[in-house]
Amino acid sequence: MNQQTSAIASDATTEPLLQRFADVRAFSEQLVSRLSPDDLMVQSMPDASPAKWHLAHTTWFFETFLLSEFLSDYQPFAPEFRHVFNSYYKGIGKHPVRGMRGTFSRPTLDRVLAYRAHVNAGMQKLLANGLNEQAKELVVIGLNHEQQHQELIVTDLKHGFWSQPLRPNLVDRQPEKTKAPLGSLRWTSFAGGQVEIGHSGPDFSFDNELPRHALLLQPFRLANRLTTNREYLEFIHSDGYRRPELWLSEGWDTVNQQAWEAPLYWEQVDEGWQVFTASGTRPLELDEPVCHVSFFEADAFARWAGARLPLEGEWEHAAESCAMEGNFAESGTFHPAAPPSSKEGLQQMFGDVWQWTASAYLGYPGFHPATGAVGEYNGKFMCNQFVLRGGSCATPQSHIRASYRNFFPPQARWQFMGIRLAADAR
Repeated sequence: MNQQTSAIASDATTEPLLQRFADVRAFSEQLVSRLSPDDLMVQSMPDASPAKWHLAHTTWFFETFLLSEFLSDYQPFAPEFRHVFNSYYKGIGKHPVRGMRGTFSRPTLDRVLAYRAHVNAGMQKLLANGLNEQAKELVVIGLNHEQQHQELIVTDLKHGFWSQPLRPNLVDRQPEKTKAPLGSLRWTSFAGGQVEIGHSGPDFSFDNELPRHALLLQPFRLANRLTTNREYLEFIHSDGYRRPELWLSEGWDTVNQQAWEAPLYWEQVDEGWQVFTASGTRPLELDEPVCHVSFFEADAFARWAGARLPLEGEWEHAAESCAMEGNFAESGTFHPAAPPSSKEGLQQMFGDVWQWTASAYLGYPGFHPATGAVGEYNGKFMCNQFVLRGGSCATPQSHIRASYRNFFPPQARWQFMGIRLAADAR
């Protein structure tokens, strides 16, 4: 376990941690409260999971790593769940194939909710009894783990609903209309030099955000805002999807194999475009951030625009001076919004869409994963992935920070992924 995580665990008193546990667990169930058991069974592709599975797996985490280890009289709700809802922790034992989760008609949703209630009661007892440092640390990890799955509930359900002929709504609340044109994109310059990135301080971080370390940056510029649908349409109209010189080799192969012509969820109707959102299909708002694009698409767009994607060190160095504000899951729309104004400086650094960087997902110098099965959480995925930063409209606000490193393979599109341009200094 890392030093930063231990620090927050030792400082957290029982009552605040118990309240946070209750709040996080309740929000997961709030996300699916208007949906049917049938909705929560949907798995529209192997990379997604049914919402019922997310509800159960996050419960499995607390039962497996905390209650079974630290609550002496704890009785597992169903011993077979230790296998059924294990995601990928080889140190725990075998687990079902990810792409088959949508076939799990049993346990039923009622039984999964009863499982959650059983584990919640056990956790309340464990928290009330007082925890040692290791257990406190695992509670904080478990809460952050559940917040990650809250975002996955939204993204996986959105993809599942889009995949159906009726295309139902995930939420009823509509995003606000764009009020005024944004104007031209502007650049914010940074001098570069030796900087430090990585998490610091007593607050929680995942192990892949550590250790904080020195990094040499060349002078660079960042776009003041995210790339918009309007700007991405210009790329499409310039035959961006038909020009191999703009694409990485694997990206060009992917474009042709999967017949990409626009971002995921876009659909051309007559002379215009529509987009499927969490609140249904609506006309494309031109000044909203482009969303649901892969790393390959983001990289090709940047090349077409005469720019590039930022390095993750550039992004973090710039973001450390920005306020932690934006459009997050708490808004309830689960849709990126245009910035509120064309003010000076960087906007939309947090929330709206995860921002692709040009950096491969690797361990920082001196990185060491945590010991035991929980150490499989991040380090084992440091291969064939790219880093994204900043959070999205489906990320809980309390979950994000400047040092947070998300990661996905370059062809992924179903997450709320977008573009911020970067360039070398002139």
